[in-house]
Amino acid sequence: MDIESLPLRSDLRGEAPYGAPQLEVPVVLNVNENPYPPSEAVAQEMADAVKQTVTSLNRYPDREAVGLRQDLADYLGHGLRMENIWAANGSNEIMLHLLTAFGGPGRTALTFAPTYSMYPEYARNTLTKYVAYPRREDHSIDAGLVLGAIDIHEPTVVLLARPNNPTGTGMALEAIDQICRQSEAIVVVDEAYQEFSTEPSALELLDAHPRLVVSRTMSKAFALAGGRLGYLAAHPAIVDACRIVRLPYHLSAPTQAIARVALRHADALLARVDELAAAARDFAGWARGRGYDVIDSEANFVLFGRFPQRHAVWQGLLDRGVLIRETGPEGYLRASAGTPEEMVALKDALDDLNPIKE
Repeated sequence: MDIESLPLRSDLRGEAPYGAPQLEVPVVLNVNENPYPPSEAVAQEMADAVKQTVTSLNRYPDREAVGLRQDLADYLGHGLRMENIWAANGSNEIMLHLLTAFGGPGRTALTFAPTYSMYPEYARNTLTKYVAYPRREDHSIDAGLVLGAIDIHEPTVVLLARPNNPTGTGMALEAIDQICRQSEAIVVVDEAYQEFSTEPSALELLDAHPRLVVSRTMSKAFALAGGRLGYLAAHPAIVDACRIVRLPYHLSAPTQAIARVALRHADALLARVDELAAAARDFAGWARGRGYDVIDSEANFVLFGRFPQRHAVWQGLLDRGVLIRETGPEGYLRASAGTPEEMVALKDALDDLNPIKE
C-alpha cells in the first residue's frame, strides 16, 4: 500500500513533508540556528530541571504553562503580563493556533512573497485560503503595499515576517502601526529573528493595537532549536482564542522546564547574538566584493546569488562539506551565520567553486 491508495485529502495528494536537508557534514549553515550550544553549567542546570520533572511524569504537565508564560513576559518587558503570552511547540505551533482560531474555511491569510515557506502549509492544514502578494522589487514592504493588498483580498489574518525569511528584509515600525490602525485583520508580526535585528520590536505597539500579535521563538537566538519553544505576545483575548484551539497538555513538562532555565540564563545564551549578526553582515560585504548580488539582511542569514544553476552551486558547496539552503527567489541561496571557522569554510568553498566565474 502507498499513500496515494489511502483516502487522503485531495489538497494533500502529491505533497511532500516540509523540511530542510538534515545531513552529516562538517559545516551546517542551512537552518539559521545559533551554532553555539549552552555552556556546560547551563546544560547541567537544564538536565537537573528535566530530572526533577521525571519524578512526576505520571501526571500531566501544567496545561496553561503559567510559570513559563510569566518568565516569557518578564523577558519581553514592555509591561507584559502572563495573560499576554501564549507558548507552544515552536513558532510553528503558534502559527497553527492562530490560523486555526482566526483562519479556516472561507477565510484568507495574506502574506508577502518571497517569505517563510511554511506559511502556505499552515494555511493548507487549517483550510485557510492563502494569498502571497508580491513584495516590491527590493523585497521590501510598506503600509501602502500591505493596505492595498488587504483591500483586494480582505484577509482575516495578515502575516508579516520581520525580519523576513529568506530575504532578511526589515520593515518600519511606523508602517506596522499604520496597517493596524487601518485594518480589522489580525496582524501577526513574525519576529523569529528579532534579537539579531537593529530595528525596534513591534512589541512597542501592542498597547495601541488589540488585534496585533508578535510571534517569537527560542530556536534561533536562544540556541534552543531542539527545545521546540515558540511564543506570542498579544491582547489576552487573542491568547484566550489560542487556548480554545490548542490540544490539551500540548507543552510537555520537560519542554517547559528547559525553556525556563534558558530564560533564567538569557544573558549567557544570547551573548553571541551580536557576534552572529556581525558575521552575517561581514559575509554580505565579502560576497558583494566577490561580485554576488546580496540582499541586505537584518537577521542572522544572508540571501545571495544570482546563480544560473543554483542547485549545482548548492551541490558543489555540499561536496566541499558546506551545507547552506536552496530557498527563496530563483537563482539565490541562503547562508546562516556560523562560527568564525565555519564562515571561513563557506568563503573558501565558494572561492574554490567560483560559481560566478561565467
